[in-house]
Parts: sequence; C-alpha cells; structure tokens
Amino acid sequence: MSQSNSAAAAGTVVVGDRRVNRLGFGAMRLTGPDIWGEPADREAAKAVLRRALDLGVNFVDTADSYGPEVSERLIAEALYPYPPDLVIATKGGLVRPRPAAWDADGRPAHLRRAVEGSLRRLRLERIDLYQLHAVDPRVPLEESVGALADLQAEGKIRHIGVSNVSAAELARAQRVAPIVAVQNRYNLTDRASEDVLAICARDGLTFIPWFPLAAGPLAAPGGPLARIAAEQRATPAQVALAWLLHHSPAMLPIPGTARRDHLEENVAAAALRLDAAQLAALDRL
Repeated sequence: MSQSNSAAAAGTVVVGDRRVNRLGFGAMRLTGPDIWGEPADREAAKAVLRRALDLGVNFVDTADSYGPEVSERLIAEALYPYPPDLVIATKGGLVRPRPAAWDADGRPAHLRRAVEGSLRRLRLERIDLYQLHAVDPRVPLEESVGALADLQAEGKIRHIGVSNVSAAELARAQRVAPIVAVQNRYNLTDRASEDVLAICARDGLTFIPWFPLAAGPLAAPGGPLARIAAEQRATPAQVALAWLLHHSPAMLPIPGTARRDHLEENVAAAALRLDAAQLAALDRL
C-alpha cells in the first residue's frame, strides 16, 4: 500500500453527505502546552498537518478553544486552499479564560460569534461540520442547537454535530435539528458512551471518539494490549486504534499528535487486521 492512501485502509464513513476515510486527525495537540498558546515550532506543526493529508487523511477536527484559536489558524496557514475532498470539522461552546479553564458557553449569541470567528480563521464560507463542544447547564440545549440550526439555514454550517452528550441529550438535540455526528470520549478503558455509539450505528450518525488512545495499564509490559501488539508486530497505540475501527462501522477516530513519527504510526493502524480471538480478548477488557 502506498503511503498516499494509508488512511483509506480502514474504509470510509459518511459524515452527513461527505464521505471521508475512517481515520482522521485531531488538531488539538498542535498548540502550546496545556492546549494553550502557540506551538514551540509553528512550521513543524504545519508540516504535521500537510503530512496527514499526504497519508490520505481527509477529515481534520479542531475547535475554537484549542489555543484558543491557534489550531484553526494553523490549519488555514498549512492547508489553504483546501483540497476538495477535505472535511474540516470544528467546535464551539467552550471558552478558555485561562489555561486550565474549559467553561461551557452555549448561549446563542456566543455560538453565533464563535461560528463567525471560526469561518474567518479557517478561511471558509461554510463549515462542513460544526459541533456544539459541550452542553451548557445554564442554557437549554434546545436553544444552543437551535442557534446552530439558524446558522445552518443561513448557509454558514453544512452539518451539525454534538459533543460530550448523553443518549438523552442526543435525542433532545435531534428534535431540534438533524444531527450527523457525535464526539464523545471513548476508548478501550472508557466505554461509558457505548449506548450513544449504538444509537449512532443504528441511525447512521458518525461517532468520533476523543481521547482514543488511552489504554493505561493495558499497554504496560505484559498487559493484554501489549501482548496483542507483540503478536501483531505493532504498537499498543496501533492496536487500540484498530480495535476502535473494528468495533463499530460508525467509528471515526481522530488521534492527534504534534509529531510526524507519531502521526505516521497512528495512520498505519488503519491497515491493522485483528483476528477474532484478539478482538474478543479486547472486547472483554
């Protein structure tokens, strides 16, 4: 397999009406420490983005809170003008008054400003997938999603997604507007969103797991993930990604990194084929 289509090895998934390869790239880690400020080497960060596209990645996920705003600007600087098959997803609804803070703000007025800002930084006329980053407990979810529906009607958003939601919250959002994707924390050691994943698979929504590589002691020497990695002549991270891809056809992992070698390692996981016994062992963890 040539490196130019490595990300395509796991097949494709449809995000709304855009078909993308099932291994994307999360651009959160391209910023400074603690997802705050500029990276130490801007050119290296942009080179990672370009390399992702070289490897066949055509789904890039970011948010206005990464930096804040730094990740979106880097994407535009590195990749604009964008290839026609590239889908850029971004998020709004979290604000960063200081490095350690991630505060929800789902007010319609804030979300409108957030969308306008993302359009400007990404140099887009319309955002392919705009996701509500988190539910704001002070604002009815229907109002937040309704604001995104209004922006969709204005042509500024192509498709709407939600993030960090329960099954009940997803259902509430779906009553307001068509939802095409859910981005929740999900990995081998945290499957609390299994019910949401099942809904996505049933209803044709894309499920985007964030923090997909968390494996903890499973990846330690002698651990079950490490043993399977040795059998596959792969890394534990690659096995963790391969398990996600095997686990559900709705899955669109977006592992993120600021390093080219880690990027290439992650994308190579798309070609990893786990056998039935290995999958069963991982499912039981």
